[in-house]
Amino acid sequence: MEVDQLVPLPRLPRVAVCGGTHGNELSGVYLVRELLKAEKKVMEKEESPSLLMVLSNPRAMQQCRRYIDTDLNRCFTKANLNGPLSDAAPYEIIRSRELNAKLGPKGSPEAVDLVCDLHNTTANMGLCFIAYSDVDWICLHIFRHLQRQMPDIPLRYIHFDFSCEESYSLDSVGKHGFAMEIGPQPHGVVRSNIYTAMKVGVQHMLDWVRSFNSGTIFEGGFVDVFTMIKHIDYPRDRETRNITAAIHPQLQDRDFCLLHPEDPLFQTFSGETVRYKGKEPLYPFFINECAYYEKGIALTLARKTRVMIPAIRVQTEQEQQAHQQEFASEEEE
Repeated sequence: MEVDQLVPLPRLPRVAVCGGTHGNELSGVYLVRELLKAEKKVMEKEESPSLLMVLSNPRAMQQCRRYIDTDLNRCFTKANLNGPLSDAAPYEIIRSRELNAKLGPKGSPEAVDLVCDLHNTTANMGLCFIAYSDVDWICLHIFRHLQRQMPDIPLRYIHFDFSCEESYSLDSVGKHGFAMEIGPQPHGVVRSNIYTAMKVGVQHMLDWVRSFNSGTIFEGGFVDVFTMIKHIDYPRDRETRNITAAIHPQLQDRDFCLLHPEDPLFQTFSGETVRYKGKEPLYPFFINECAYYEKGIALTLARKTRVMIPAIRVQTEQEQQAHQQEFASEEEE
């Protein structure tokens, strides 16, 4: 595919901005509340999409907790959404069905066109898009637009290589979707600089959607994509499973700085250095994320590639009709 090849894509008439999927990640909670207050002004602009503002996990928000029974942002696999539901189902499983009905159903023509789910991390990651595709031209172009509009903030595009059936987060319910992850910010705290970066990022995202829907042609180019390769857990005591080391001081806060074999990885509580034993240099992120202690993740490693994205524009009515007929034919098959 050539960079200057022009690809027509369907309009994005419905966009969802979600906050509070994790009830103690407060930038998204307060931003969605502000968007709800300003809903009429947001909708008055020309070519504005129909905008859904969603507070995803209200019970967890009330208690300023990540979740009540189980992590809501791991509940959106097709198996969870479509399997049998018992009377004793965890609250977040029930809530995921409600959100899927509101924004989906996942994988269907009725699903909203774009889901932006707002998150905070305690790791020093700047502003990241986390998506399940490295060939979703809509998400990649939105990311590239934010890179140009927000040059003072480090932006990265993270790719989790999972199928539609295995994709587990709220943003996977939309036809297109990504999590906007911004840090560092402690959970249960809101920092004005992090909140402002999220607010500006969402505004630029909505501006891009309006421009796309109005017929603007966006030129092709290149985007660096960090594809997740593996997680690394903390060293642990074999019997108690308690951690025996912390992130090494030379690695702490160095998200997306290349980690080479034999670089310091952990420092044990007795003072010894544990080194990275991988065979290739990789990029660490989510370094020492507070919420991942329970998941057995000290950091995640990614491989960086450069993805070529084509020029895009919105489809004409004729192209849209042909696309819908093609989609219907695929559904029948």
